[in-house]
Amino acid sequence: MSRRPARASAPQPPADATVRPGRGGVLTIPNLISFARLAGVPFFLYLLLGRRADIAAVVVLAIGGSTDWVDGWIARRMGQVSRLGELLDPLADRLYILATLLGFTLREVVPWQFTVALLAREVLLGVRLLVLRGYGYGPPPVTYLGKTATFTLLAAFPVLLLAAAAPGTAAVASPIGWALAWWGLVLYWAAGVLYLVEAVGLIRLARTARPREVG
Repeated sequence: MSRRPARASAPQPPADATVRPGRGGVLTIPNLISFARLAGVPFFLYLLLGRRADIAAVVVLAIGGSTDWVDGWIARRMGQVSRLGELLDPLADRLYILATLLGFTLREVVPWQFTVALLAREVLLGVRLLVLRGYGYGPPPVTYLGKTATFTLLAAFPVLLLAAAAPGTAAVASPIGWALAWWGLVLYWAAGVLYLVEAVGLIRLARTARPREVG
């Protein structure tokens, strides 16, 4: 018996929860931007933890965060949307967040409690993805709330690092950075809750469809 839900005989899942077929090739402009963002992750860690070149690390982190929306915008504008791009973009976002949390925690830029709060959400959604795969679903597309949360966090991190690297800016940069960081954390968990609710709906749909499947 097939493990994939019978789509024709069961109600369709929400439109933003389905895996859309991709268009375009691999070496498109949006994908190249995503590859460049991925390459910036180890470079950022090298600058932050190896060279301790904090200002250069701020620049790399700011570029990586500010270009978060660029690849998606270009993909839609140029008709180069692809499944690979839909996977690369959130992967780059998560790696930037994880790398930043690792570096910032080791450098004591952020407290370990903040890191644990973000990582707990990632672990929870990782379990969600494994469960969905067991029911025949691939990774659902990122929601607008999730992208907003990620963008807020990626905006907060360079400001926090700037406050630590240039003490003269701390009076302004630190409160701005922490305001963005805490707001980003709230949005990050809010998006996570919505992802879990969506996953529950998909699982119920799959279980309802299974008795109607033909082996």
